[in-house]
Amino acid sequence: MYWVPIFEILEERGLEVLLVNACHVKNVPGRKTDVVDCQWIQELHSFGLLRGSFRPAGEIATLRAYLGHRDTLIRTAGDHVRRMQKALVQMNLQLHTVISDITGETGMRILRDIVAGVTNSKVLAAHRHGRCRASEDEIEASLTGNYRREHLFVLQQNLELYDAHQRQVAACDGELESLLQEMAADHDEPPTPLPPARSGSNRRGNAPRFEIRNVLHRLVGTDLTQIHAIGPYTALRLVSEIGTDMTRWPSEKHFTSWLTLAPKNKITGGRLISSKTQPSANRAAAMLRMCAMSIGKTSTARGAYDRRLGYRVGKAKAITATARKIAILVYRVLRGDIDYSDPGAEAIASTLIASCPRSAAPEGRPPGARP
Repeated sequence: MYWVPIFEILEERGLEVLLVNACHVKNVPGRKTDVVDCQWIQELHSFGLLRGSFRPAGEIATLRAYLGHRDTLIRTAGDHVRRMQKALVQMNLQLHTVISDITGETGMRILRDIVAGVTNSKVLAAHRHGRCRASEDEIEASLTGNYRREHLFVLQQNLELYDAHQRQVAACDGELESLLQEMAADHDEPPTPLPPARSGSNRRGNAPRFEIRNVLHRLVGTDLTQIHAIGPYTALRLVSEIGTDMTRWPSEKHFTSWLTLAPKNKITGGRLISSKTQPSANRAAAMLRMCAMSIGKTSTARGAYDRRLGYRVGKAKAITATARKIAILVYRVLRGDIDYSDPGAEAIASTLIASCPRSAAPEGRPPGARP
C-alpha cells in the first residue's frame, strides 16, 4: 500500500497518474537497481506501452474506502463471535445446536445473563423469543454445562469486543450515510422514478440500516436491485468497486475480462491450449460470484441457466459463467442500454426446446430423452 499516498497527492495536484501492474513491466537484463527500473518504466511509458490499472476516481474511491473498512469491522466481529462459541463449547453449553445465530435476540439475552453470573438453565431458557424454533426445554437442555471461571472470563471479554465493534459499525454507517447524501446532492433527479422494490431484496444480515435504494438510484440514475440476486447493499458495494462511468471499458467483453470472469484463451498454431479463467483478487468479481451462487436457487432465467450449466460442466464453472452473465447485465444497465426485466425460467426451457426439435430424435428414443 506504499503507492497510495503518493498516488493521491499527485492526483490532487492535477497530474495524470497511472498505476501499472508490475507483471506488465519487465526489467532490463543486467544488474537490477531502482534506478534501472525507473529508467525502463519511463522508456516504456514514453512509447505508450504501459496501461494504467482501473481505480475509481473522486468520491467513489472515498466510498470504497469506507465500505472496505466496514467489511473489516464485520469480519473482526465475526472472529469474536466464533471465540464466544468456542468458550461456550468449552463449558459444554451446546447453544449453537438449538439456535442458528447466537447473536440474535435470544442468543444475546442468554449470553449477557451468563456473563452477569446467571447459571440456572431454566432462567436462561426463559429468554426464548417467540419466533425461535427450539422449545424452552431444548434450550434449557443445551445450557446445562460446566461454568468454569476462565471460560466465563473469555466469553465476557469477547462479548465486550463484539459490542465495541457493533458500535464502530454503527458509526461507520453514519459516515456512509452522510457521504452518500453529499454525493447524491451533486446529481440531478433521474428521469425515471424509482421502481418498486423487488420482492426478497430487503435488508439482510450485516447490511446498513439506513435507506440505500433512494440515494443509490439518484447517484447511479438506475436501479441495480431490479437484477435478481443483487440487493441494495450489494449494489452499493459494486458501485464502490466499478464506479458509475462504464465508458472506462469500451465494451462488455472488456468489462468481463477486467473482472477475470472471461476465459483466457491460449492459442498456439491455431490450436487452443487452455481457456481457464485467470486467478484474481478482484472484489467485484467475488461479489458477482456470490450473486451467482444465490441466483441458482431462483426460478429466473439466470437461475435456470446456472442449473443447466452446472449439470453439464460442474458447479464451479457454472458459477463463473453465471457471474459473467450478471456482470454483462450490470454493464448494460449502468450504461443505460437496457431496462432489466427477467424473462423467467421458461425462456431458457423454450430455447432448449427450439434447439432440439422433435424430428432430430433418433429412432427408438422418445423426443427430449437424454442420450
